[in-house]
Amino acid sequence: MRHGRGARTPASHHRLHAATPAERPARHPAGPDKFCSLSTICPFGCLLVSYLLGSQSCQLCSSPCICHPLWNILCCLLLWVVFHSSFCPGADELWHYEFGEYSQHPQLASDVRDANWCGPDPSQAHEMYSFVVAMGYLTLCHISRIYIFHYGILTTDFSGPLMIITQKITTLACQLHDGIGRQAEELTAEQNRLAVKTRPSLLEYLSYLLNFMSIIAGPCSNYKDYIAFIEGRHVHMKLLEVNWKQKGYDRLPDPSPTGAVMYKLCITLVSLVLFLTLTKNFPMAYIIDNEFLDKTPFLTRLGYLYVVTQSAKPKYYFAWTLADAVNNAAGYGFSGVDEKGAFRWDLLSNLNIWNIETATSFKMYLENWNIQTAAWLKRVCYDRAPWYPTALTFILSALWHGIYPGYYFTFLTGILITLAARAIRNTCRHYFLSSVPLKMAYDVATWVVTQLAVCYTVAPFVMLAVEPTIKFYKSMYFHMHILSILVLLLLPIRPRTHSVRKPQNQANQNSVKSKDK
Repeated sequence: MRHGRGARTPASHHRLHAATPAERPARHPAGPDKFCSLSTICPFGCLLVSYLLGSQSCQLCSSPCICHPLWNILCCLLLWVVFHSSFCPGADELWHYEFGEYSQHPQLASDVRDANWCGPDPSQAHEMYSFVVAMGYLTLCHISRIYIFHYGILTTDFSGPLMIITQKITTLACQLHDGIGRQAEELTAEQNRLAVKTRPSLLEYLSYLLNFMSIIAGPCSNYKDYIAFIEGRHVHMKLLEVNWKQKGYDRLPDPSPTGAVMYKLCITLVSLVLFLTLTKNFPMAYIIDNEFLDKTPFLTRLGYLYVVTQSAKPKYYFAWTLADAVNNAAGYGFSGVDEKGAFRWDLLSNLNIWNIETATSFKMYLENWNIQTAAWLKRVCYDRAPWYPTALTFILSALWHGIYPGYYFTFLTGILITLAARAIRNTCRHYFLSSVPLKMAYDVATWVVTQLAVCYTVAPFVMLAVEPTIKFYKSMYFHMHILSILVLLLLPIRPRTHSVRKPQNQANQNSVKSKDK
């Protein structure tokens, strides 16, 4: 596709406080093409090595309580060596150009948090202290990236692993605070289930943060699930939830992850092919090309926006599904048995592609996209925020992703659309449930609106900078913003009270009364 003179990409034309040429580091001596290819190949190679290490993890570790944490830390060090030398010829130059001393940031983050084990009492300000320190450090690192590297050039960097470590630090801090610093009556059912009642040892802590299965692309898991995996109880605990004698079993079955791993590897292969064939042929920057805007009607632009958004998804499908397969290959991620009696290996799955592509509400879309990050946001922010939980959760998500303006345009727009979609659903949906044709018509209409709303929302996330984002919004006449505001002004909004989001108090009282009877 040909781009007009007016089309600008954020990588080349929009910088935040761009430094002078003398202040910027020299370009990589291998040249930009080789540099970009190395930056793409290295994380992919590390994920493949993680898969191979994970598939051998259970066989090599005979003592779960000791060997597994040590094995995970050693494998993480091995991944660093592989990244540093094996997969990338000339990796020394790449490493020093790309990382330099910044390769120490993930370890520094865990060291700073490790000091907290001997610091504040978890019954006092433990979770808030850890949250502020971890998120503050991550934000400073995001800022340093923008000032040191060219604005918009998303090369391999330390912030990816650091973002995952930040999730784990804050998750563990909140769950430790729930287990030590709060009464059971103050917790929701989920918080009570995941509460950590004893402080982890240093070995357990480092293994949880730096295990090779999730250090590259995640996902973040709960500490209790991870420790159950380390101690060899992970699968057994889930199997005990089922009455196998009624199903004709004399003993507990031994579920194998092989089928789930092969299925997910097939998805990664298809996603990789789609990424190589579609993503570069349908660039997001083309939707703000002057020639395209002048000659293309509005409805056609909407259709093309859907196409370019779809073409941007395969890289996320690829990375998250491969990361899920890495954990499953190590025997981690078993979630139990479904209604049909099949074993499920989706405890750590980060997406549900079918539910994403068929989502009929903004909420349904978000619940199936980057699932583990959404769960992290819910547990550390939404369930704990005393006021405006939806807005605060979206703002935290933007801050966690980075400081590019496009992220904040995306998540602030997401607040409006989420509230508007909730108001429409609560007000109108029940009118369309009286007959099958009406329900089908409602589902089709809401599917179209949801997909277009998502495309409108995430476009700035890809564009990153302010100027192309404003140009995009103008070309779309700010229609989603206007419609969302009108909906919020005209339709009644049901307030979500604190008691609705934290029902454990009432649930506990009811359970006590039933036991007394």
